Amino acid sequence: MIEEIKSYDKNFNEELFISNTDHIFIMLLDAIMDNDITNVKHFLSDEVFNNYSKLIEEYKSKNLTRLFDEMNVKTSRIDNYSIEGNKININVTIFARYMDYFVNENGQYVSGTNDRRIETTHHLTLTKDINSEGLKESRTCPNCGSNVDINASGICPYCNKVIDLNNKEYIVTKIDLI
Repeated sequence: MIEEIKSYDKNFNEELFISNTDHIFIMLLDAIMDNDITNVKHFLSDEVFNNYSKLIEEYKSKNLTRLFDEMNVKTSRIDNYSIEGNKININVTIFARYMDYFVNENGQYVSGTNDRRIETTHHLTLTKDINSEGLKESRTCPNCGSNVDINASGICPYCNKVIDLNNKEYIVTKIDLI
């Protein structure tokens, strides 16, 4: 299957892809804990970003913060891929472990599991333009021209513009609700 994916994405590297997917997943959990997913917006489709923004607003309206302690990705695997038009979609399963609970505005425990890690399974779809050259670890901000690290936050530290990956890199287009 990996060779088939490489026929559509000549720069595809399975280890790097899985590592980046795990990194995006952990960054999303961190962003949920911060009650602000702006820092991971560049890794998410508009639909996924809007779904998680609504979820965070719901938590805020209840004066709750969702916490994920001792989180890690146990393992990840590529399940399959599909081609839709000029897009390649890669489906990934992530097996993660973390404590998952809510605290109120005073930091007091409200609900969830805060005494042991639970094992969870998450299904993601990541999408990219076929044979896109991709971006490097750093690139130039399209707004102000400054060099930025897209893995740091995806926001230019000079002009505060969100860096759009323009389907040159894989972005999460589907994810089960965390």
